[in-house]
Amino acid sequence: MSALPAARIPDISESDFTRFRDFFYRKTGIMFADNKRYFVDKRLQERMLTIGQTAFRDYFNTLRFQASGDEFQALVNLMTVNETYFYREEYQFHCLTRSILPEVAKTKRRGEPVRIWSVPCSTGEEPYSIAFQLLDNWAGIDQYDVEIVASDIDTGVIEQAKRGLYGDRSVQHVPRETLARFTRRVRGAYEVIPDIRDSVAFARVNLSDPLSTRQFRGFDVVFCRNLLIYFDDASRRDAAQTIFDALNPGGFVCLGHSESMSRISSLFAIRKFPEAIVYQKPFDAES
Repeated sequence: MSALPAARIPDISESDFTRFRDFFYRKTGIMFADNKRYFVDKRLQERMLTIGQTAFRDYFNTLRFQASGDEFQALVNLMTVNETYFYREEYQFHCLTRSILPEVAKTKRRGEPVRIWSVPCSTGEEPYSIAFQLLDNWAGIDQYDVEIVASDIDTGVIEQAKRGLYGDRSVQHVPRETLARFTRRVRGAYEVIPDIRDSVAFARVNLSDPLSTRQFRGFDVVFCRNLLIYFDDASRRDAAQTIFDALNPGGFVCLGHSESMSRISSLFAIRKFPEAIVYQKPFDAES
């Protein structure tokens, strides 16, 4: 954008920024602090130029009233941060296979699947990491059907995740033998093999939209890592309720290392396993 003539760059006033920030927060639960002003302005200007609108008022009306919602989704894809890699915070995956899933398995009837939800899934490294870890390290993998559901608010990263193509940086923490089993080299990249790609169901979801989340129910484990840091207190409480509703009684949620459910909601019990601290929906809670 720096090469564009200054006269063509749309102006975003302070009141425009505030109005947009409040609107985006209501729609997504994500609150942009004042120090994110430059980041937000640049992305608003980029989208306005892309669709040929130079007045913020006109563009804001498009965001609010476009029937398809395509422009709002395009802006969401531009505004959200998707920094991730395979085996991030690996100790939680060890906790999953060594402590969490053995407990979950005890609650399952014959033929009943184990269900895991990764949200936000970004470009797919987390749900595929879960699949790799289960195949490598969970003794019960041959005894139970496992359903992995992965979702994100960003439709662009979901499409990337479905393709399952990753560079050296993304897979740098994956053991070589695991890479050899579960990926293949394609034009200098690592492609997750079809059997594993097909085992993960991808879907768009907005945790702040009840209509978007009400279909997500009956999970045994939810990975919701490094998302709540972008929410304010009210949005975090709403997200905690959404996760609570999505879990079976006795189900578990794993947060990022800098996040604490205890500071957000009293709905969950703290579970301190040898590998990690996670949070559990009480067995006597209503589904």
